[in-house]
Amino acid sequence: MLPKRNRPARENTLAPVRFLFAIMLGMAITRRQKEVLDFISSFVQRNGYSPSFEEIARGLDLRSLATVHKHITNLQNKGMLARAHNRSRSIDVLPPRAKGRSFERLPLAGRIAAGYPVEATEIPETISLGDIIGNRDVYALQVRGESMREDHIVDGDFVLVERTNSARPGEIVVALVRGAETTLKRFYPEGSLIRLQPANAEMDPIFVPAAQVAIQGRVLGMLRKY
Repeated sequence: MLPKRNRPARENTLAPVRFLFAIMLGMAITRRQKEVLDFISSFVQRNGYSPSFEEIARGLDLRSLATVHKHITNLQNKGMLARAHNRSRSIDVLPPRAKGRSFERLPLAGRIAAGYPVEATEIPETISLGDIIGNRDVYALQVRGESMREDHIVDGDFVLVERTNSARPGEIVVALVRGAETTLKRFYPEGSLIRLQPANAEMDPIFVPAAQVAIQGRVLGMLRKY
C-alpha cells in the first residue's frame, strides 16, 4: 500500500478559476482568431461564398496554410465556424448561440469570503477566460466517474485541457494508456513506470510502463454548471 501522499501545492491552483469558469458561457478567442473570423465574414458578404485557405492566408499575410487550418479548426471547435468536408469553399460563419450580453469579459466586482465575512468592495477591473488560457491550444472534456472527486472534479464537470504531450509530476493530465483508453489522473513518473494517481481514497493508483503512456493534455481549470 502506498503511504499517504503529500499533495503538491499546485493542486490548489484550480480553485481560484473555478468560479470564473462556472459563469463563462462562451469560449474566448484570440486576437488572430478574431481577425480570421472577421476576414471570412467580410469575404462572404462581398462575394457570396466563403474564401479558400489560400485566400485567407493572402488576406491576413499568413505564410503557412497549416496556420490557417489551425485557426479554422479552433474556431470550429468553439462553435463559431462550420465546415462541410464534401464541398469546396465550405467555411460557414455560424450565428451567435444566444443574444444578449457578451460574457467574453466580466466585471470583477471584488472578493468574497467563503469563511468569515469580509468587507465587500467593488473594484474597476474585468476578467475573461482569455486571461486564464491565453493563446494556448485548449479543449474541453466532460468528466465521467468519481476518480478525481477529492480534487473537486466530479461526474458531469467539464475540464479545460491544454493540448500538450508533456507534464510535470503531480499535474492532472489526460493520459492515453496502451494506445486504447484515456483517463484523467495525476501524473507521477516512477522509474520505468508511470503512476496514474486518482484523487479518490477508495481507488488504487494505476501503474503502467512509461512506454505505454502518452500524455494528451494537462488540466488548466474546471467548468461546472449548476
